[in-house]
Amino acid sequence: MSPIGDTVIRKGRKGKDFPFDNKKKVQKINVTVLTSGRWHMFLFGDTAIRKGRNKKVCETQTERIMQRIGNCTVVPLLRTASIQNACRNIQHSCKILIIGGGTGGCTMAAKFTKQYKEPKQVIVVEPSDIHYYQPLFTLIGGGIKLFKSSNRPMAQVLPRNAKWIKDSVITFQPESNNIITSNGDTIQYEIMIVAMGLQLYWDKIPGLIEGLKNPDSQICSIYGPEMVTEVFNKIKKVSNGTAVFTFPNTPVKCPGAPQKIAYIAEDYWQQKKIRDKLKVVYNTSLPDIFGVKKYADSLWAVCKKRGIIVNLQTNLLKIDPDNREAIFQNLKDPDKTFVQKYALLHVTPPMGPPSILKNHTNLTNAAGFLRVDPKTLQHEQYTNIFGIGDCTNTPNSKTMAAISSQSKVVYRNVMDYLAGKEIRSVYEGYASCPLVTGYGKCILAEFDYKLQPLETFPFDQGKEYYMMYWLKKTFFPFLYWNLMLKGNWDGPEVFRKYFNVFKRKSTESVN
Repeated sequence: MSPIGDTVIRKGRKGKDFPFDNKKKVQKINVTVLTSGRWHMFLFGDTAIRKGRNKKVCETQTERIMQRIGNCTVVPLLRTASIQNACRNIQHSCKILIIGGGTGGCTMAAKFTKQYKEPKQVIVVEPSDIHYYQPLFTLIGGGIKLFKSSNRPMAQVLPRNAKWIKDSVITFQPESNNIITSNGDTIQYEIMIVAMGLQLYWDKIPGLIEGLKNPDSQICSIYGPEMVTEVFNKIKKVSNGTAVFTFPNTPVKCPGAPQKIAYIAEDYWQQKKIRDKLKVVYNTSLPDIFGVKKYADSLWAVCKKRGIIVNLQTNLLKIDPDNREAIFQNLKDPDKTFVQKYALLHVTPPMGPPSILKNHTNLTNAAGFLRVDPKTLQHEQYTNIFGIGDCTNTPNSKTMAAISSQSKVVYRNVMDYLAGKEIRSVYEGYASCPLVTGYGKCILAEFDYKLQPLETFPFDQGKEYYMMYWLKKTFFPFLYWNLMLKGNWDGPEVFRKYFNVFKRKSTESVN
């Protein structure tokens, strides 16, 4: 049965009991008829009726609708699935609802489906068909890895026991433990884990989108699957002039990446013996080259040795792709701007929490990030909501390594919450950034909330090592696909404890 206003319509086989025979119950309203091969769908405002396999019967009834009900629009559809989605209003319920199918979402789904093996106990809402291992984008942009190694179908990385709803959230209703998706589905949950990541705001820099679409503009970015494959091609086109790399005045995912691609490009030009014809500039909005002093000192030394110019508190405002000019703002004195010519412009776009999340101010802080306790990762107001990854307001560096440590905390705290126990698991702010400084060279930065080094290995990680480069290029992708996304990686804490014992014994023997 389908209601139209206060009228109820009965759907009969092959249209024999079609509702429009009763003139008294039919009012003049706009009707849209969706058609595809063997199916027709009649939309009445917010109501839809799908009519059966006999196309001739459907066409006859369509004519009667047009005669008796006024305006009618016929819209051809390519797939029956589109028709089926047009009238969805499905109710779901689950124990664990996960919003987002990125690193945090897939990791949490894997952990919880080991606990809740029954189908539909764990639901993941994610609109994308493809899952990307984004830390590889820097190496793809530098010509080190192939794009195909960075992605897999979403259906392959989500656990089988999880129910995947391929859709986006449009409404959060935390008071009633519900969310509503864009196709009208309602999902009720006991626990919700928000793992929505960051949204890229390309349009906030005038000229950026236009420049990225123009293959001759020499504007590029590793921050997007649609354009990362063009970065190395544009690096190879440079033979002289100024190459500029930017860091925006917003939080970003993997904050080391904007300078890593600069180091790789500079090393490439060194190997091609054209470095003396080029000026390499890194313009960052930050007050220092890196947030942790130990690694900042190392990076300053790298830049000094290789002649890379670093301009602090310098923010990209807009681009003139036709003239290859970029306009920058001095954040120390915001009224001052300057124009910089470029032969290559690598842009890290402004980023922020997803728009849908920002619109639900009962869930977020003033900046739009999910408001959670930085230690327990539990929402400050709604105790059955937890957050993980880049969309939260935790002050850690937004990296994959941070999510690995957060996932253990979220899992344990959720299980304690469901058992009625006190939440005790604590996230200390661990994050890691493998700072690739060229081909075969990398500084592995590891640190905590206080921006103090929290290193795993028993030697000084503030130096460049080939081993760290190998970890970044080969081991970490293997770990990601085979351990982390299967819920079997909680970060390097166990190894750190072991190596620290070894480090202490070495120190004692020296003394």
